Amino acid sequence: MRENKNDIYSKLGVSSTKEDVHKAIENRDRGLFPGAFCKIVEDVAGRKDYCSIFHEDGAGTKATLAYMYYKESGDLSLFRGIVRDAIVMNIDDIMCVGCTENIFLSNTIARNAYYIDGFIINEIIDEYESYCEFLTKYGLNIKTSGGETEDMGDIIKTLSVFASVFTTMRRDEVINADNISEKDVIIGLSSTGKASYEKEYNSGIGSNGLTLARHGVLSHQYFDKYPECYDNKLQESFVFYGNYKLSDIIDEKNTTIGKALLSPTRTYAPVLLKILKKYRSKINAIIHNTGGGQTKCLNFGKNIKFIKNDLFPIPKIFKIIQESSKAVWEEMYRVFNMGNRMELYCDRSISKDIINIASKFDIEAKIIGFCEKSPLKNKNTLEIQSEFGKFTYI
Repeated sequence: MRENKNDIYSKLGVSSTKEDVHKAIENRDRGLFPGAFCKIVEDVAGRKDYCSIFHEDGAGTKATLAYMYYKESGDLSLFRGIVRDAIVMNIDDIMCVGCTENIFLSNTIARNAYYIDGFIINEIIDEYESYCEFLTKYGLNIKTSGGETEDMGDIIKTLSVFASVFTTMRRDEVINADNISEKDVIIGLSSTGKASYEKEYNSGIGSNGLTLARHGVLSHQYFDKYPECYDNKLQESFVFYGNYKLSDIIDEKNTTIGKALLSPTRTYAPVLLKILKKYRSKINAIIHNTGGGQTKCLNFGKNIKFIKNDLFPIPKIFKIIQESSKAVWEEMYRVFNMGNRMELYCDRSISKDIINIASKFDIEAKIIGFCEKSPLKNKNTLEIQSEFGKFTYI
């Protein structure tokens, strides 16, 4: 058994903070609202009171996990989940700046045709249409605009599933995370459970940290079985070094570890639509805890100390990942959402009603922390007070 380390993610060739990426773009134009969650630019039609948002994201390495479990189970529907991941990672991101309507969506599928056949592609394309229709019923008005399917066997080992979205909105309706106040409370929306609009229980995993989850949880028996599912430059002791088979049952609901890891990323769109309709002007920031997990907030606001002292109990999937991978808890909070994937920053006076709105969708919400002035000059800081100790991030 390897000793505990706090850099497993980097050993797997992934950066949770993407410091090199941030450095590469730090002197680039950051748009009309540099502190916003997404880049916002001038309106494509030249309207001075409007702006445009173009955004792209995807299911990440969750796609190759879907391939593995499909090969084990023969269940084509597994690929529908990663399409939802790709869509939600875009939709929920742009909703963080207040986008709520008239969204155009295009898909990008890159595959190795040796492993990913036409039946799988058909399932994926159909779900792009189906899930956008589902979200449109809640008032988002998403128009699918076609896409691109690329055969890239020399580059893509199995499958990559992405989406791009475009929309315009009024500039005076933009939610700019620069407005985070030292007096704000932080409301967290749970990533786990079964929302009223979900068909099955959600493990809370989302679409981030799947490289660590996949290799740290799944058994080494998959090393020889699926060489197409990892980088052959990785040290073998870091490839599928966990304790579980994909088919192992982990709870009384007969949930397999494969299903738990592939649980589709929850969209908060129905909840945010209701919240923004009532409190748009009073929300200082909305932060989607994707890359960087619970430390995502460090990228937003100015001279803020974020204190998260009442997070949700750790969902079972993250306990399994930690126990099996031997990642230290400090790294777990830096990589995963750990139970809440969406945060709203606002005055305490409206927090109770926001929590009630979420509860109407069977989503648990609560005040998970608050903001103060940072003790470091021109630096945000984060303090997480957890059942596993206190962790500080800069």
